[in-house]
Amino acid sequence: PPSLQYGIVLDAGSSHTAMFIYKWPADKENDTGVVSEHSMCDVEGPGISSYSSNPPAAGTSLVQCLNEALKNVPKEKYAGTPLYLGATAGMRLLNIANPLASDAVLNAVAATLKSYPFDFRGAKILSGEQEGVFGWVTANYLLENFIKRGWLGEWIQPQKKTLGAMDFGGASTQITFETRDTIEDPVNEVMLKLYGQEYKVYTHSFLCYGRDQVLKRLLSKVLQAESYRTTVTNPCWPTGYHKILVLSSIYDSPCTEKERPSLALNTSIAMYGTGNGTLCALHISKLFDFTTCSFSRCSFDGIFQPEVSGKFIAFSAFFYTVDFIQTVMGKHVHLPSDLKDAAETICATSWSELLQKAPKLEKRLSDYCAVSMFVYVLTTKGYNFNNHSFPNISFQKKVGETSIGWALGYMLNLTNMIPAEKPSSHKSMLYNYWVILILLFVVTTLTSLVTAVCLLRRNKSLTI
Repeated sequence: PPSLQYGIVLDAGSSHTAMFIYKWPADKENDTGVVSEHSMCDVEGPGISSYSSNPPAAGTSLVQCLNEALKNVPKEKYAGTPLYLGATAGMRLLNIANPLASDAVLNAVAATLKSYPFDFRGAKILSGEQEGVFGWVTANYLLENFIKRGWLGEWIQPQKKTLGAMDFGGASTQITFETRDTIEDPVNEVMLKLYGQEYKVYTHSFLCYGRDQVLKRLLSKVLQAESYRTTVTNPCWPTGYHKILVLSSIYDSPCTEKERPSLALNTSIAMYGTGNGTLCALHISKLFDFTTCSFSRCSFDGIFQPEVSGKFIAFSAFFYTVDFIQTVMGKHVHLPSDLKDAAETICATSWSELLQKAPKLEKRLSDYCAVSMFVYVLTTKGYNFNNHSFPNISFQKKVGETSIGWALGYMLNLTNMIPAEKPSSHKSMLYNYWVILILLFVVTTLTSLVTAVCLLRRNKSLTI
């Protein structure tokens, strides 16, 4: 079997960290479609940004998965295995709130990673735009939309359009897609040259619009509407569900600090679910600004966005939300109205019924009404998907056996495994191999036929 090369990327998200080990044939560094996921490991505990008051613990949290990597990567490959950590929106928020704590966490994480025998290449905070673009690269690379090898070993452009990518993490959400339209705001335009082809890509990352931050912001809106009373109702929670909340758990984020009330942060509030989908949608709409726009068109919050075009792949929490709707609630999601109806059904389902349907999901079960309604508002009113374009969204977690996300695209970029120019290094050699094999096949077939004909004639002459 061909010798394999390995690479490791730690995706340090806001709510948790995942480690991905990738593999590819060592002699095909610049080929396409050859990198696949070897294994993955979910780090126990929260994201590294939550260790701001105890940075060394952020490094320690990674040890279990890094020890798994020692088992999964052959010993002789350790030194040549690049190891990266990329932190996303959770660390971007911590860097805004407390830059010193953010640096301390990254330094602690780097110290742990350096103590392993891999080729450590750095621990960095990705920008929202990098996160969006690398997710787009991953999806299209795995689907062989950039380039693929023909059966004669030659490189061919598959003449397939690229897919747009939509990511929904814990603290931010990204939308990235190729467009021919003018991108009116230069911060949203990325020009990529991959395998000799140029791509003009629109991308934007919305900080504070990830799942966990949306839920905090939503609680803040509910409290505002209820005038911060000590007992309040929440239309986005199912009936029969209630919880005691401490204000500090809501207003401990840069995403909510502007709405922080004058009450003491240790104030406790009793919140009871009423399961009202219509009222929940009203609160969720308050999270967006659909009115401000200084461009010809906007998505929301004054951000320019061209019209969505082509097919899209939606992963991370987009996938988990729609998967819940389809597998637990038994509803199909094809049109925007399907998503809205499903969200309203979840909202109207009592806590006891939900627990019966999905007891293993108890930890996040109370939030599916809000998150489903948020995904509906975001995709339709935010990104402007309609009855024509919404069916073009595929909600997926993986392509084949490889997870979709920014991690693979990030590694491919940093290891220069996607060249700007169309690769031709192996073409002539492979082409010659194929020609020789085909000629051998033809010669063998002809020889067999001639031999068979001769034998038949000989048998006939013998019988005569």
